[in-house]
Amino acid sequence: MTDTAHRSTGTEGVAGGVGLTALLVAAARAIETHRHDSLAQDVYAEHFVRAAPASAGWPVHLDQAADGDANPLWGRFARYFGLRTRVLDDFLLQSVHTGGARQVVLLGAGLDARAFRLDWPPGCVIFEIDQESVLAFKHEVLGGLSAVPKATRVPIPIDLRADWVGALANAGFDAAAPTAWLAEGLLFYLPITAETYLIDTVDRLSAGGSALAFEVKLEKDLLDYRDSPLYVSTNDQIGIDLLSLFDGEPRPDSAGDLRGKGWSTSVHTPFDFTRHHGRGPLPERNDALEGNRWVFANKPRP
Repeated sequence: MTDTAHRSTGTEGVAGGVGLTALLVAAARAIETHRHDSLAQDVYAEHFVRAAPASAGWPVHLDQAADGDANPLWGRFARYFGLRTRVLDDFLLQSVHTGGARQVVLLGAGLDARAFRLDWPPGCVIFEIDQESVLAFKHEVLGGLSAVPKATRVPIPIDLRADWVGALANAGFDAAAPTAWLAEGLLFYLPITAETYLIDTVDRLSAGGSALAFEVKLEKDLLDYRDSPLYVSTNDQIGIDLLSLFDGEPRPDSAGDLRGKGWSTSVHTPFDFTRHHGRGPLPERNDALEGNRWVFANKPRP
């Protein structure tokens, strides 16, 4: 593939729809990185934002956003993504440093740069599953920065609606070894059947000692929050209508399903971690974050 074709393919992958939300999260991580009270550091995030035409004009510092922290999108919503990044960073690092996992699977990896920015133990392998065009864009940007991963990184360019299980096995995944799984900001967009399949598959591929973190929404009707400042500002300022991207079906009880399969689970609101860290979003009226839950699950060893 020529360099021109590579750029075209990669940019296309984040130019619209769900792919564009990966740039939104990258911009939020960039803003978080530059805060004086930062919860998470991602020095690569702003480079993704600047490299894509769709997001080249977005702020990557809070002082570049109109009204700063009072801006619902680049203030409160971006801080939410910063908090989520920190919490899931901590989950993965705990899973590999004290939980014994030596392989990590990022489902719908997007512009996740954890393979490059976190301190992984020797012998750790990071599998990144996402569409070819998204991974091509990430590869181009990180290659231009001469970024070097801190663990063995294995990109798997495949759509989660295709045979990602076979692709993962072919890439060297060991189903007999404990795994740390992450589905960050993914399940919102999947039909109920796809979410159920993903949870069942993770259970089937997980040896004892494995761990899983994912995010869900509990609202019965997402449209009840159509006028939430977070959704309105995201649509008005950068043209992303999140409600049109989310799957509107009633969600399955994936945490309950895992408990039924023998996993231990804990379910938290983001605000639990705001209080723990002393910074981050707190509940407000007509809150699009009200139904968000972060689920952590562990499969016991035999």
